[in-house]
Amino acid sequence: MASTLPNPIARPLKPTNFTAFIKACGVLETTGTLQRASNGTSKSQLYHYFADKDALILEVIRNQLAKIIAGQGTELRAARSWDGLQRWRDHVVESTRATGGVGGCPLGSLSSELADRSESARRVLAACFAEWEEYLLDGFRAMRADGELSQDADPQSLATAVMAALQGGLLLSQATHDVQPLELALDMALGHVRHYRPED
Repeated sequence: MASTLPNPIARPLKPTNFTAFIKACGVLETTGTLQRASNGTSKSQLYHYFADKDALILEVIRNQLAKIIAGQGTELRAARSWDGLQRWRDHVVESTRATGGVGGCPLGSLSSELADRSESARRVLAACFAEWEEYLLDGFRAMRADGELSQDADPQSLATAVMAALQGGLLLSQATHDVQPLELALDMALGHVRHYRPED
C-alpha cells in the first residue's frame, strides 16, 4: 500500500522538514517510511544534514525543546516570584486549552517512543528535560534568595516535582482532550511549593 504521508523531500531538505515528517509518521517507523517517500532521492542528499537516522532523530529532539522554550521562554524566565510562577502556570494551561490537549508534550511523546529503545536518544531526552527544568530551578533559587521561599526549601526537588506534574498533566490532557488534568496537576504541585512560603 502506497504511503499517503507528505513527501518532505519534494522541497529542499531542511531539519525542520524532518521534524514535521517524523511527527507525522512516528519516530520508530522513520527509516522505512523515509525510504518509501524519497522516490529515488540519493542517500547523499537524504543525509545532507544528518550522518544517519540516529543523528536525524537527535536533532528532532533538540528542535522540539527549542520550540517549547520559544513558546514558554518569556514566562519561564519570569517565574522568579509567586506572581511570575502563576503567570507561567496560566500560560501553559491556556496554551493547552487552545489545543484541547491534542499533541500533548512533544518531548514526552518522543520519550515514550524512544527512551527504552535508544540509549543515545534517552540521554538527549533527559538532557532536554533537565534544560527545561533548569528554568524552574533558577526561579526557585531566586525566590529562596529573595525570601519568598523558606531556607529549608530544596529548589531542585521543587523544580523536579513541578516538571513531573506538568508532564503527567499534559499526558492525561492529551488522552482526554480536556485541560482539567493539567490544571489539577499544576495546582497541586504549586500548592506543594507554597508549603515553603514563609509566614508573614
